[in-house]
Amino acid sequence: MGKLYNALTIDCQKCCGLCCIALYCTKTDGFPYDKVAGTPCKNLLSDFRCHSHHELIERKLKGCLSYDCFGAGQKVTQIIYKGEDWRKSPHCREQMFKVFHIVTQLHQMLWYLLETYRMSNNQKMQEDIRTLIRKNEHMTTLSPNEILMLDIESYRKSVNTILKSINTSQPKKVDYMGKNFKRANLDGKDFSMSFLIMANLEGCSLKGTNFLGADLRDTNIQNTDLSESIFLTQMQVNAARGNKATQLPKHLTKPTTW
Repeated sequence: MGKLYNALTIDCQKCCGLCCIALYCTKTDGFPYDKVAGTPCKNLLSDFRCHSHHELIERKLKGCLSYDCFGAGQKVTQIIYKGEDWRKSPHCREQMFKVFHIVTQLHQMLWYLLETYRMSNNQKMQEDIRTLIRKNEHMTTLSPNEILMLDIESYRKSVNTILKSINTSQPKKVDYMGKNFKRANLDGKDFSMSFLIMANLEGCSLKGTNFLGADLRDTNIQNTDLSESIFLTQMQVNAARGNKATQLPKHLTKPTTW
């Protein structure tokens, strides 16, 4: 499964700046300014690099710093469109953006499937997951027109059925915004879909802690071991505040801002 995890790691040099044009962005979410979907960011250069990349930390552009497409950008650019880009091929511009949105969703679901497979000891469930993974791989190598015809919601329902089969040991709460958990034992805690904005998780024990869909913007994870936490994504990590002592699951990387 290691190769699949690697394929979900962003490689901006192989992308044609899709996140910088296809997405709707707002200044309040940490982007340079309010931008409608389909309009290139003013900082997007002709070679698809970012003019302000070296200033993102200084300007506190946390939206740009934390965004992660799960590798969809390079998949769409290099595999699905075979190296074409929306500037040289304006006829496929809008189609490419729609395909990018779909593939991003599929890659995110693939990430959660891989995480579920990693923690499952049930052979029947593992086979069901492998079937969904193979289907995901197939769907993201189809032609653009075929991708646009996919029944994504039906596939999502199948993925959600797998995710819901994961039992959690503690009742779920929603709002932990700003809560101080410093050095608490949170092993097996269910933080799925919770607000953990500016919460303090420094030094906590987080073995098997479920972060599925949790909002970790400005969450303090300094000096914290998250290596055995589950359903943690690169985007969540990018949005949090860690340091060199923060430990992550092996398929995630420490942001350069730490």
